Amino acid sequence: MSDKSFIYPEMGPHAVRPWNVRKGYADESYISDFRYNFPREDRELTEVFVYTDRMSYDPGETVELRGSTTADRWNLHIYRDGYTPEMVHEARDLSGSFTATSETAYIDGCDWPVVHRWEIPQSLRPGFYRIVATCQRKDGNRFVHHHFVVVRARKGESRAKIVMMLCTATWQAYNDWGGANHYFGTWGPNKNEGSPLLSQKRPWSRGMLWLPQGAARVMQDAMPDMGDHPRYPTREFSYTYGWSQYYSSAGWAMYDRHFAIWAEEMGYDFDIITQTDLHQRPDLLEDYTCLVTVGHDEYWSWEMRKAVEDWTERGGHFARFGGNFLWQIRLEDEGARQVCYKVKAPKLDPLAQAPATQHLSTATWESELVNWPGASTVGVNGCHGVYASWGGFAPRGSRGLTVYRPEHWAFKGTHLRYADIFGAEARIFGYEVDGLDYTFHRGLPYAVPAPGIPDNIEILAMSPAVLREDEHEGPGHRYYIRDGDLSQVAELAGGDYDEAYRKMTLGSGMLVSMAKGRGEVLTAGTCEWVIGLTRHCAFTQKITRNVLDRFSGK
Repeated sequence: MSDKSFIYPEMGPHAVRPWNVRKGYADESYISDFRYNFPREDRELTEVFVYTDRMSYDPGETVELRGSTTADRWNLHIYRDGYTPEMVHEARDLSGSFTATSETAYIDGCDWPVVHRWEIPQSLRPGFYRIVATCQRKDGNRFVHHHFVVVRARKGESRAKIVMMLCTATWQAYNDWGGANHYFGTWGPNKNEGSPLLSQKRPWSRGMLWLPQGAARVMQDAMPDMGDHPRYPTREFSYTYGWSQYYSSAGWAMYDRHFAIWAEEMGYDFDIITQTDLHQRPDLLEDYTCLVTVGHDEYWSWEMRKAVEDWTERGGHFARFGGNFLWQIRLEDEGARQVCYKVKAPKLDPLAQAPATQHLSTATWESELVNWPGASTVGVNGCHGVYASWGGFAPRGSRGLTVYRPEHWAFKGTHLRYADIFGAEARIFGYEVDGLDYTFHRGLPYAVPAPGIPDNIEILAMSPAVLREDEHEGPGHRYYIRDGDLSQVAELAGGDYDEAYRKMTLGSGMLVSMAKGRGEVLTAGTCEWVIGLTRHCAFTQKITRNVLDRFSGK
């Protein structure tokens, strides 16, 4: 348990819009009615939002917070979020300053003025620092907004052997603040498409950085009964309580934080960096023996992958407790803009038009354009997953992993045996997973040889997954994704579309291990692995400790 003497600034009543009455139509649902985060700009219902020009800083640097508020006065709290939280900066009764938000802020950034400066103390501990901006409404409720900065360890001065890299490119891909993310929004000729260009100079959507205990996760908690309507718990929760529609898909609160809190509780010393840090300063890895990523780990740049592969070849150890290694991105404007055209890449991505640059196209790693399977870096591929344990995606699956090679060092001390299933009670398998095309020989799974697939991958444990919702007839059923994602990645695969569609329909999620040069990689290819740490799954915790101890030389 964390220190109960710490008073979280989020505690207390949060602002709720007054009741209103409107028409409701029978075909309305979250499937048809995309809501993105945008400031209200109404002085009767005050709000405050802040952002920073960068995500990470060194001790001694000054963080400039840019903001806009319709309140006359507002408050600011900054605390290190961890097993034992620590308040490091407070500023109360700040003067309010309002600046209108552009309708294309999701591309261009907000361009708000600096409203507060925080000089990071030279002696401040590295870590994740949550920024809480609040203002009071006339009815006594508070509006609460969250931002963050990472304080890095100085190059060459860290005492930690482990560095945790936040999956910030994936966070950005799902951040719809200002009008769009990479999935849905107001981009395009009809202003109803996701944007391939996203600015990092904007706030974060509600729920990506802070959530109340008990917030719904994508996976269903209870096994559905025969004939039950498909369920999408986080869509129901987000609409009920006013969270971003994508709060559950990425972010510190839903994924990365679970590992950070657990690892600190277990006594592991680690530093934190962002994916932008890796992209711009790959030399940061040289201070560490173990790199960790967790949760929803979907978007990487070419430079990020190259940096990690080179470091691993030289003797680094990469522990990836996350799933969905799928899309290539580019960072532009000194890292302030993220680019990912996704399925539109063949026609719209400028780099896709020339053979010399098409490998940098922002499509899937296994696409005809890029042709660099993720298994080269992490031992598994995103296109050989992807979904499990929710909606029409294997909702009655085991929710755990079946063990096939219990003699592997990762299982030492777990007493797991061949064919045992672990993690099911904690529901660690979902909602997006990574796997490989595989075959069985005498009861053991092996990766099917293919270009870009290392020949020394060991499949330690696995479970099946699907990329198309298995739709059953039922009264009033409305399925969410159906085969939308499957058709897109099949189209990008090149060659015969129907064949690619069939090959990618059924997949898997895997725990794999492989040597790479003088280094080593272990991947638990499921987004929900981290919830096994929080829910006290002894097997998930022991395997995680085995990996961290081996990779950090503990």
